[in-house]
Amino acid sequence: MTNKITIGISGLLCGLLLASLFQCRQTGHPPIPVTLAAQERNESRREVAPVSIVSTSEEATIHLFETAAPSVVYITTTAVQQDYWSRNVYEIPAGTGSGFIWDNDGHIVTNYHVVQNAYKAKVTLSNQETYDAEIIGSEPAKDLAVLRIKNKDPLTPLPLGSSHDLKVGQSVFAIGNPFGLDQTLTTGIISALGREIESVAKVPIRDVIQTDAAINPGNSGGPLLDISGRLIGVNTAIYSPSGAYAGIGFSVPVDVVNWVVPDLIKYGKLQRPVLGVELVQQQFVDRMGLEGALVMDVTRGSGAERAGIRPTKRDANGEIVLGDLIVEVNDARIKSNNDLLLALEKYKIGDQVKVKVKRNNQSNLITVTLGSSH
Repeated sequence: MTNKITIGISGLLCGLLLASLFQCRQTGHPPIPVTLAAQERNESRREVAPVSIVSTSEEATIHLFETAAPSVVYITTTAVQQDYWSRNVYEIPAGTGSGFIWDNDGHIVTNYHVVQNAYKAKVTLSNQETYDAEIIGSEPAKDLAVLRIKNKDPLTPLPLGSSHDLKVGQSVFAIGNPFGLDQTLTTGIISALGREIESVAKVPIRDVIQTDAAINPGNSGGPLLDISGRLIGVNTAIYSPSGAYAGIGFSVPVDVVNWVVPDLIKYGKLQRPVLGVELVQQQFVDRMGLEGALVMDVTRGSGAERAGIRPTKRDANGEIVLGDLIVEVNDARIKSNNDLLLALEKYKIGDQVKVKVKRNNQSNLITVTLGSSH
């Protein structure tokens, strides 16, 4: 009797299970899961930890990028090329680079070599809006240029820092568009200060910042920032045999940028303080075994003429009489033409400087009022 009851109950349970499966097939609902199988599946799943920022330095870096990125732009340029057979002129891509917003009037600062020989330039903001840009000024000797866009919406200029008080080991941040990848952040430190690189104009740029923050093709013209997000340099070059990043990048210091850019905006070129002299080419000075800047000619009405600086000329017998050899400016030693050019950058138009010259194997100290290069 007991066996019959057990068999009956088992049969009933089997019938109910079969009915449930039949109903699921009819309605499309999945079968009721078995408790043990569900438990095994849950145990096999790994818990996913919530995303969190655990470092305050990471939070500071993220804040710096989010604050500064809207001020960084992507620059593309085109050049013109004429077809040899048809003589038709075509616009072709010339290059890309980075830049940053200087002020609310739409001025964009970048490297001169980014827009060199460009027929047209376009600026793309961080919101992906693109504008035609006008090149309003450039200074090849400092590898700097200024563009202007006409934008109705408010812009976000970068805050300016200073470069004369930087220290080796300080953290730095570079934002740019390497290889066309926009809004890229790289970090590093100041590796060295007081470096010297050669500009596009073959004139040295002194007191350049060296950094190990990754700077690649396309980063040129982008900003180098300090830990407060202030501009301390303009990324301009890398040192690499292969042309790709090798751990050494250079930036034009912001003190130079802040000196050059206002003149580029106002005059289209840099208003340099000058003595008012034309110099003998350096190779000829070197051949004569002289050390200094040799005066070839003196500009009429210049500070040099009023101070009595002598040019190179021929005497009554047709022999060349060398002009004054400039060897010092306010105790700064002058060994070459470039030394004189760079020494005068510390002064303003109208300043008076003490110029030591060698004349007929004698030293003379002359006071000269600096004029303008334009």
